[in-house]
Amino acid sequence: MPDAPPPALRSFTLRVLVVLALGALALFLWRVLDVLLLAFASVLGAILLRALAEPIARRAGVSPKVALGLSVLLVLALLSGALALFGAEAAAQLTQLIDQLPGAWSDLRGLLQHSEVGAMLLSGLQDAGPVLGPLLQRVTQFTAATAGVLVGLVLVACGAVYMAADPGLYRRGLLKLFPRAARAEVEAVLDDGGQALRLWLMGQLAIMAAVGLLTGLGLWAVGMPAPLALGLIAGLAEFVPYVGPIVAAVPGVLLGLSLGPEMGLYALAVYVVVQQLEGNVITPLVAKRMLELPPALVLFAVVALGLVLGPLGLVLAAPLTVLLAVAVARLYVRDALDTPVRVPGEEQGGARQD
Repeated sequence: MPDAPPPALRSFTLRVLVVLALGALALFLWRVLDVLLLAFASVLGAILLRALAEPIARRAGVSPKVALGLSVLLVLALLSGALALFGAEAAAQLTQLIDQLPGAWSDLRGLLQHSEVGAMLLSGLQDAGPVLGPLLQRVTQFTAATAGVLVGLVLVACGAVYMAADPGLYRRGLLKLFPRAARAEVEAVLDDGGQALRLWLMGQLAIMAAVGLLTGLGLWAVGMPAPLALGLIAGLAEFVPYVGPIVAAVPGVLLGLSLGPEMGLYALAVYVVVQQLEGNVITPLVAKRMLELPPALVLFAVVALGLVLGPLGLVLAAPLTVLLAVAVARLYVRDALDTPVRVPGEEQGGARQD
């Protein structure tokens, strides 16, 4: 019989195999990163459905699964009603907006090139291309892939319903991936993270609705074309803090400038006023019942995750930051550094879902 390899060689071989396995796992996770982000979006959808189902279950005295079914029907009814009332008009205005924006940009460039300040501004935009280019290119590619977006939305919606129907199943499965000694701490992070995400999501949806409504009404009042479409864009873009409102204002201001400098200033004034109302009136009113994060942290997280994770990372940057803040506060600052710290979502008493 051949001699057994020495213990040192066996130990070295085992370590090499472990490193190779970890590298293969990291490569696999990176290749399926978009799927993981879609799964996280489904978690947000499940949190929203559970938030709607819980009051229905309490007030109607029905089981959680029946309440969940009623909440799904409620969401579908609201979406169907909105499409019936505004769908055709919004689609027509969005088509009009898409058709007019290229001409509006050309008119603006021609106007800027005839002035010294405008030429400097165009030059500055070109110089910023190497910095903003990768992010903008990814966002543009994502926006253009309409079919892929629709498929992703369907996957997210289906995943949200399945997760909301039995959250304990997925929770227990996730906990089994960790050593027994660490499961209690991971479970606490899941509790606080779920509650923090719920608070943030409820507040963000309220802010999005208010911003979209005020923007649409303001643009309609100053005589802008396609106010419904522009208000819809502004409301949806508010999901991405700081970056979203700036991106949403670009088509409105461009379209206004194509109608004349005065209309462009009116459109810009509407966006500025709405953002001032959002920052100084709407958000403080909602903040009493929602989760707040340091503004600078959210701003840099949005940009960083957008560059690293692509367009889905950009869209989900804020809720990912919420979850990361919970994990860092509890696992690192409180446990590893033994420093007292307020964990986001902990004071509201995250509810366990079995």
